Amino acid sequence: MAWARFTWGAWWVNDPKLNGAAIGMLIYCAYLILRSSLEDEQQRARISAIYNIFAFSTLIPLLFILPRLTDSLHPGNGGNPGFSNYDLDNNMRIVFYPAVIGWILLGVWLTQLGVRIGKIGRVLEEREGSVVRKAVAK
Repeated sequence: MAWARFTWGAWWVNDPKLNGAAIGMLIYCAYLILRSSLEDEQQRARISAIYNIFAFSTLIPLLFILPRLTDSLHPGNGGNPGFSNYDLDNNMRIVFYPAVIGWILLGVWLTQLGVRIGKIGRVLEEREGSVVRKAVAK
């Protein structure tokens, strides 16, 4: 939205890409609500999988087909030049580059957490296995 405000002068504009992405987010918010509303694990898995097939199949036209059929304010559509100097003004760089660095650092941190949790799980499994072997040996 910071880009939209700077580039187009409004927080939200009637653009096919923006609207398609918003509808896609609503579809997947409904998916999360559906998953949390069912108690039975098997039923939840089956219904959520079926819903997800339809949700994904609606994303393809919403995000890839419809925006290419109409003019868009985004770069590269409707005669707009793609990725020109206008697309990343110096004022936008102040937000863009720290955001990229932040997302990369967040990804590295989450990966490290996953690796650490995996190591802890393996250590606990080894300890459990040694305790069981000692109990069986007695």
